[in-house]
Amino acid sequence: MTSSLTTPYAPEEIEAARKLFEGPWDFVWASTRHDDLPPMVGQEIAFAGRSNVGKSSLINAITRRNALARTSHTPGRTQQLNFFRQVGHDERLTIVDMPGYGYAAVGRDKVAAWTNLIHEYLRGRSNLMRVYVLIDARHGLKDVDGAVLETLDKAAVSYQIVLTKGDAIKKADQQFMVEATYDEIKRRPAAFPEVLLTSSESGLGIPELRAAIGRVLAERA
Repeated sequence: MTSSLTTPYAPEEIEAARKLFEGPWDFVWASTRHDDLPPMVGQEIAFAGRSNVGKSSLINAITRRNALARTSHTPGRTQQLNFFRQVGHDERLTIVDMPGYGYAAVGRDKVAAWTNLIHEYLRGRSNLMRVYVLIDARHGLKDVDGAVLETLDKAAVSYQIVLTKGDAIKKADQQFMVEATYDEIKRRPAAFPEVLLTSSESGLGIPELRAAIGRVLAERA
């Protein structure tokens, strides 16, 4: 098992990944229906997670853009699949910000529509290389996360767990949370055997997350 605390990435990988993400990232498409997805260009990675887990903040952190993805303290703000790419620069990689799941207060019908959109996207996107499933490090995996992991396992879509808000737990508890999370997913068939601990606020684990994405891009090229 590895984690961001053991830093399994060489300095040259960290630097190459920094350069991969330093270009001018832009919003390119938004989809509210699975039949309105953009044309597939290069490779895609997607960020999924419960509402208010910090997806948009993490995307902003790895791309060094303060407002590329819209952030909000209101759960359920992201209601569509948002696609970001380095238009006219390096178009090998597209980042997808997925609607937050598991927040029922916005209405059952809307939650059902978002959930269907997420599942249809995950099952039908042939250039989707990996999904990064974000989990709040303060709370760990919940039942609603397990349902999404089950979908990914059944669809044979590779995914990796990324713990967010890692700066909100004590340093002494960080390795424990990483290991406990790994123990919960290690037998899942589509789970990548590495858990990353991150913080959009402090920058914890951000270079390692970029490097992990860089590896996927290199391996699937």
